[in-house]
Amino acid sequence: MVTIKDIAKAAGVSHTTVSRALKGNPVISPETRARIQILAREMGYTPSAVAQSMRAQRTHTVGMVVTTIADPFVVQVVEGVESVARAAGYSVLLCTSHDDPDQEIDVVETLHRRRVDVIIVTSSRVGSLYPERLGQLRVPIVLINNQSEGQYLYSVAVDDVQGAQLAVEHLLKLGHRRIGYVGTNRRPRSSRRRLAGYEKALDQAGIEPDPALIPPPVSKADIERGAEALAHLLTTDATAVFCYNDLIAIGLLLACRQRGIAVPQQLSVVGFDDIESAQFVSPALTTVNQPRLQLGQLAMRMALDLLNRQEVQDQLLLCKLVVRESTGPLKL
Repeated sequence: MVTIKDIAKAAGVSHTTVSRALKGNPVISPETRARIQILAREMGYTPSAVAQSMRAQRTHTVGMVVTTIADPFVVQVVEGVESVARAAGYSVLLCTSHDDPDQEIDVVETLHRRRVDVIIVTSSRVGSLYPERLGQLRVPIVLINNQSEGQYLYSVAVDDVQGAQLAVEHLLKLGHRRIGYVGTNRRPRSSRRRLAGYEKALDQAGIEPDPALIPPPVSKADIERGAEALAHLLTTDATAVFCYNDLIAIGLLLACRQRGIAVPQQLSVVGFDDIESAQFVSPALTTVNQPRLQLGQLAMRMALDLLNRQEVQDQLLLCKLVVRESTGPLKL
């Protein structure tokens, strides 16, 4: 690699002069600055990011941990993080945890060894499982949709209870009373909170939640989870169902098609997340929109504030309901 000393030798000046000229220091005359900068380009000189980070005590790198890149939820979240990071001169190093808390803490420690300036983790459970270890890392950590109970580190999240209420209240307004909830055990905290929102909406309507309408979650892929839940719900006289996320809802829609069950005429279905494919399935999925791009942007802004030693507060974002074709009035 071409170094400052190589350019200095070719230009017949000191390496200090070259360094100052490349930085545009006014101490160096305009003619000398221009000559050295042209020579540096011709020689293919590239500043060393490692050397710069050593001088600045920062790598200008953000480590981001997601459960899996196959999850369509994370796409816009990462886009939000990356857009704010890029504008601030930071690069994003993306890693996956495969929804395994042990692997998640290993990835976090690896990113710390790589000297990233801050770490952002989605759907994290490390806060409750490894609090002492995280405290030892001495690097700011921001959690998106934290899956740990209680307060830990800094977090940006959506209001799961409010979003679930929106979904169930929509079904209640359509006349449905036998409404199921299909949750998951892969996201324990948010699933419990969405269940709480489901129960709160029913309670406000004077309806006692029926445990039979809440199939116990099992460890399966989301789409398979939706198909499995439908078989159970068909034994309960359910006329509508609220699903933990869109992938579960899409799995349920596919199972309805295979069984010849008309949606929404025989069963109304609501998802959560508003991923891209929600509007392209048939029928198009009514769902709760998470502001995923904003989640990523806020998390990165919080990370930058922490790096600049500014005071930050946890952020809780509201959801909105997107009504499409998978929900309709109760057929009497």
